[in-house]
Amino acid sequence: MLATPSVNPACPDTQRQHRLAAQLAEMIPGATTIRVSLTDPSRAWPHPRAAIRDEGGKTLEVSRTTATVAARWILRVWPEADWTRPHTSDIQRAALTGSEVAAGRSR
Repeated sequence: MLATPSVNPACPDTQRQHRLAAQLAEMIPGATTIRVSLTDPSRAWPHPRAAIRDEGGKTLEVSRTTATVAARWILRVWPEADWTRPHTSDIQRAALTGSEVAAGRSR
């Protein structure tokens, strides 16, 4: 299924973003942020990758399947984002931040 952006860019589909945040919170208990990129160092081609962190910034260990599914869901909810750079999804706020903001928090 292809992702489609909202009809009016000035009025994004926030319900979809909040539904995603609720699904991710249920799927990965304790997760507060998910950093998504398409540059998996173990792959030669673009591949969804997710780094999941808790409230304290500690990386949560999840299966590769769970991380890939979470990354794909986030990519589909924000198709207009520049995915040549990593982004961080804040589950509590149902918001996506760019790589320049996320880089300081994720390292």
